[in-house]
Amino acid sequence: MNSDAEAKSVAGSAYTGRPAGRTPEIWGRIPPRNMNFTGREELLSKLRAGIAGDVTAVVPHALHGLGGVGKTQMTVEYAYRYRSEYDLVWWIPCDQPVLVRSSLASLAPYLGLPPATTTGIEDAANSVLDRLRRGDPYSKWLLIFDNADQPEDISDVIPHGPGHVIITSRNHRWKGVVDTVPVDVFTREESIEFLNKRVPRAMSPGDANGLAEALGDLPLALEQAAALQAETGMTVEEYLRLLAGRTSQLLAEGKPTEYPVSMTAAWALSVAKLSEKLPEAVELLRCCAMFGPEPIPRAVFSRVPTGLGEQLADLLGDPIRLSRTIGELGRYALARVDTPGRTIQVHRLIQALVRDGMSPDEQGRIRQEVHRLLVTATPKAPENTANWNRYFELLAHVEPSGVTESGDRTVRQLALNFVDYLYYSGDYRSAEIFVRRFEERWSADSGNDDPDVLDARRQRGIIIRELGRFPEAYELNRETLARTEQSTDDDPGRQDSLLLLLNSIGADLRAAGDFFAARDHDQDSLIRHLETFGEQHPNTLRVMNNLALDHGLASDYLAARAMHEKCYLEMWAGPRGIGRADILNSWSGLARAVRLAGGYRESCDLGEDAHAYGADELGAEHPWTLRTAKDLAIARRRAGLLDASAEVSEDVHGRYLRLFGLDHPDSLASATCLANVLRSTGEIEKAFDVASETLELYPKVYGNDHPYYHGCAGNLALLLRVTGDVRRSRELNEKSLLGLEAKLGRDHHYSLTVATNLASDLAALGDLESACRLGRGTLRRLRAVLGEDHPMTLACAANLSADLRADGAEEDGTRLFEDTIDRYARVLGPDHPDSVVALEGRHLDCDFDPPPI
Repeated sequence: MNSDAEAKSVAGSAYTGRPAGRTPEIWGRIPPRNMNFTGREELLSKLRAGIAGDVTAVVPHALHGLGGVGKTQMTVEYAYRYRSEYDLVWWIPCDQPVLVRSSLASLAPYLGLPPATTTGIEDAANSVLDRLRRGDPYSKWLLIFDNADQPEDISDVIPHGPGHVIITSRNHRWKGVVDTVPVDVFTREESIEFLNKRVPRAMSPGDANGLAEALGDLPLALEQAAALQAETGMTVEEYLRLLAGRTSQLLAEGKPTEYPVSMTAAWALSVAKLSEKLPEAVELLRCCAMFGPEPIPRAVFSRVPTGLGEQLADLLGDPIRLSRTIGELGRYALARVDTPGRTIQVHRLIQALVRDGMSPDEQGRIRQEVHRLLVTATPKAPENTANWNRYFELLAHVEPSGVTESGDRTVRQLALNFVDYLYYSGDYRSAEIFVRRFEERWSADSGNDDPDVLDARRQRGIIIRELGRFPEAYELNRETLARTEQSTDDDPGRQDSLLLLLNSIGADLRAAGDFFAARDHDQDSLIRHLETFGEQHPNTLRVMNNLALDHGLASDYLAARAMHEKCYLEMWAGPRGIGRADILNSWSGLARAVRLAGGYRESCDLGEDAHAYGADELGAEHPWTLRTAKDLAIARRRAGLLDASAEVSEDVHGRYLRLFGLDHPDSLASATCLANVLRSTGEIEKAFDVASETLELYPKVYGNDHPYYHGCAGNLALLLRVTGDVRRSRELNEKSLLGLEAKLGRDHHYSLTVATNLASDLAALGDLESACRLGRGTLRRLRAVLGEDHPMTLACAANLSADLRADGAEEDGTRLFEDTIDRYARVLGPDHPDSVVALEGRHLDCDFDPPPI
């Protein structure tokens, strides 16, 4: 949790143009107020009356109108004028819908939440929305979604809570969705008033009227004209003469109709005059026009990359001249310069006009320069959380700058680094959107077998597997593997990519339930990684971690524990390329392996440490932190700490449902964990409902022959017996056991768990002979697979001892009972719930929790 001081240091750049006087507690990313703001009183009053009248729930209000009419400035004015009514005001640019969540995420530190630069965008944004909906800690809030195109682009991120929402858009479709206020050009009186405020020398009414007439009363065009006259001292008469010439030229050339001719002419005049005064400023403006309309970090222009054009390179290499140039762009109203925030921003309409004024060759040249600037300004390690802030700042400029269209391998690698950043930060949905766009464009330009296309497909396979679309990921990875193997024959340098893909295939096999095939595959992959990369390379360590997972899924928990421990120690040593998410994944895996090997208390200790690390470094709602929390809940339940387990289970399941919905693999796993906790705490009816609903969803994700499906069916069978329906319990356990044996064989922990429960069914039905026969065989196998002191083995032994004595084999039953009780005392302690049940001669119920794939 961040303190207020930490929050302000984390996102302090958001405090731009903070107003004086009574201000909101949180005032973030609001553009500076236009001190020459004019008119709009009727529209502002109408907007305020509509917003203030919605007292029961948030009702979004939209300002819609053409570009350049001042929708944004009017909204800024509203924010400043009514700031005393709010505790929180936050600005959200919506030019790229996929990035709206990142703008919301940047609010996190101000709400006492970890920043997105440590938790990831998806987690931070969801946490922010949850806080806003609940009005915690602020109920009087205002969110401004600027330049939202389609209503469906932001419908899922409008928090329906106690605050207010304003949307600006050029799209008239908002009229049928929310309360709207149309914004048109200035009235003539407003135009004249604005010009008199903006130009130092007073204009005559006739001059102001003529200028407003010529510019069509368009606010942005008037701003351009006024700035130029203020900077150059040009008379209105001269400006109108030059404007008429430009307008005639534009009309003769047939310029695009989507840009107002008056705006185009005004912009062209400003650029022409600035070019006479400071030519390099125009070159910088052209460069900025190739970025997104969001603020551009000044750091992008702090280094001179190789291959930059001479004029721009000279400018960037001279910090004094660069500062002056940026200042001139601001004074000519061609850019908004935020000195405290260290950013430059160019209005989207001006960007469009600048681009339109260049030839295709010029655009191509400048785009290449922008790509070089981005490559130089972006760190090379997206897995490192220390670099996430820079990735966060630059993400909005990836697509607008044309990175997708580049054929340069360095630029394409930059694009894939941004995909990696989104993946590591837990924003899987945005990662998929980005990588699909790259893949589609690159395959159209370079063919399906291009190395960059294959790398993009490999990344997409990983992402969609994390989203729970296992069959789709497997098919994609198999196809990509075949193409990569073919390309590797022609280019041995592609061997690294082939090995990375092999690692991904192992995860696909696990997701398909082919645990032994995954183990064999990953053993071979590890050998190849060791030969190619060496033992401490990040790629090798990730394969080692996967192989440790395979050992666990194959019931070889001691091997899993040893390999997880080795992998964790190597990763913690900090080799380059290993991020905090990798460390957490390995740490959590070690805690899970310790639990599965029977070390419940040790697993709790490890899990608590790992979860604290994940919450601090990645955030409480990062997918890998949630997996660690879910495993911690299981460990606590196994250790007999039921209340602590229930608390975590409820919390984790609620977060998963909100983040991923009902049918995501992690949601299903958390639901299974919750059902087991509920049964253990005596909430049988609720446990039955959760287990039943979850089992119905499993085939959709895994298919109906996956070991996880059969294991969870065994959990439901257990609940059927607890509720008295023993015959149905037996039928379901028999079916589950057959399914598990077909996939994993009898000598597997999952199969033996169901067999143990099936023996309890038989005993409850009075068939003690069959129960003892099944119990003896199962105990023998458990001792061989898990060892004599494993809690699962002890549970089977305790149940068998009770059945033997009930069936008349008193001597054998008593001998087994006494040995088992002694072992329980040593392994779990005499006060553990399982020890108590065994001592009382009652049957122990054995359940299943699906590990992460």
